[in-house]
Amino acid sequence: MNFLKSLVICFPLVCAACGANEGKTIYLKDYLNEGDAATDAVPALRAALDDVREQKATRLVLPGGELRMRPDKAVEKYQFISNNDESLKRIAFDLVGIDGLTIDGNDTKLLFTGFISAFNLENCRDITIENLSIDYTRTFHSEGTISNVFDGGFDIRFPDDYRVDLHNGLVRFRDSEGTVYPYGSMLEFDVEKREPAYYAHDIWIWGGMPAEKNDDGSFRFYGKDKVGTVGNTMVFGALARYNPGFTLADCSGVTIRDVDLYHCCGMGVIAQRSRDIELNRFNVLPAEGRMISITADATHFVNCAGYLRMIDCTFKNQKDDATNIHGLYMAVDSVLAPDRMMVRWHNSGQYGVDFIRPGMTLELVDNDNMTTYARRTVKDVNRLNKIYTEVSFTEPLPEGVKKRHVVAADDEYPDVLIKGCHFSGNRARGLLLGSRGPIVIEDNYFHIPGAAILFEGDGNFWWEQSGVRDVTIRNNVFDNGNYGCSSWGDACIAVGSGIPDKANSRYHKNIRVENNTFRVFDPRIVSLYCVDGFEFTPDNRIEMTDDYTYAREETRNFVATDCDNIQFPQ
Repeated sequence: MNFLKSLVICFPLVCAACGANEGKTIYLKDYLNEGDAATDAVPALRAALDDVREQKATRLVLPGGELRMRPDKAVEKYQFISNNDESLKRIAFDLVGIDGLTIDGNDTKLLFTGFISAFNLENCRDITIENLSIDYTRTFHSEGTISNVFDGGFDIRFPDDYRVDLHNGLVRFRDSEGTVYPYGSMLEFDVEKREPAYYAHDIWIWGGMPAEKNDDGSFRFYGKDKVGTVGNTMVFGALARYNPGFTLADCSGVTIRDVDLYHCCGMGVIAQRSRDIELNRFNVLPAEGRMISITADATHFVNCAGYLRMIDCTFKNQKDDATNIHGLYMAVDSVLAPDRMMVRWHNSGQYGVDFIRPGMTLELVDNDNMTTYARRTVKDVNRLNKIYTEVSFTEPLPEGVKKRHVVAADDEYPDVLIKGCHFSGNRARGLLLGSRGPIVIEDNYFHIPGAAILFEGDGNFWWEQSGVRDVTIRNNVFDNGNYGCSSWGDACIAVGSGIPDKANSRYHKNIRVENNTFRVFDPRIVSLYCVDGFEFTPDNRIEMTDDYTYAREETRNFVATDCDNIQFPQ
């Protein structure tokens, strides 16, 4: 009887303890003063995030409706973000060292103004961000309509609400507050198809393109051959990638779900040195009335591990690839001692990004044939600055290490699943695959101006580690790809790795393509080099269309050079 009494007494106490461990919910509406939502919600957000940290809250709920977000009073920090541009950045949601938090957007539209990043996650665990959308009051790229084309130039008419003027003989784009939005390229888009124009190519104008203003208010650009079609949209690409949508560094267990990203200045999601990431119904798409969504890749994963999942996502009309998954190569600068070397970055987009840690394994790679010839365990790391790092090892280095050979992490690679996604209308390529873990690409739709799937990696130009080992591509629809620039890919599925000594390289291995549908006007289905193990099964279907005019020289469906164990249909 005494035992039963003690049980009755203890039971409520146990339940109360369980409730206390469920965590606290913070409501952003409780921090907003009247008018904040329509002017600048960032100060209120900062206060709410301070309480999230202090109270170890497990939920932050946004108020719904529209929230204006400005850079004026945002967190400021200098960031090195792989494949984006380093700078002193302002950040709205700056999450550092937070574990077990769900940010419920409650269908809130976050509307940003100026150079400010939306989300930054560093050293976070088990984070979910869901049910919100992101846009900017003024895009970092600019769009105009081609109104006239002539030998040596073209005329562009910009929307009336654009602040466009001439400065030192060059067109300048500004917003209503006078902020300048620099540009470095042009690319023509088909206004009817809402995609890069047929066989259009980038016009690079880093120093600007001479221009003058016409009497009718349009602007005349000089210095290029006759290009463009009257009525199409000319997109002026942002000069740099300063403000990604979501930056993840040294995080694990991050889910982004039911989020629409209409714009940002950089990549939609860029993750470095992180693991176990899922994007579920994460959509990158242009807002109504715009041709372009975001200014760079929809997603990008660098030196990640665990799992990477993209499920039921839509990536449309971004200014670069849908995803790029790879490691990083640092180049050997010099051998300092039998067990010590100096390595450096050559790609400025990688400056300041650290990935070498004591205890990890590095592979040593010949940059001519991209063959791994040794592995060593890191003992100590001494970063000299954003370019140079000194590394010592637990064992002596092998003979033959040369300047410009490269090193990369060789411990873990992510398992990749990309399923049920839609890719279309963007510049360049679809999926750039470089993980050595198992990769499954299934049930997706591709309508890409270049290669839908490209196997990349090189140690001489981009310095991106690749070399796939286990890839399955199945049950996808490849719809009329390769309608854009010839440099964006040689086939629907292709290799684009920079390997000078191809004859002595088998960089990619074990790729299987099964039960896909290829609806193509371009006969080039597969183009490979430096691959060991590729199978294109008989259940794949090829349907020729006349939706575009084919104007390349290659007529073969399948091309393979410097490859072994290749199975193409007879």
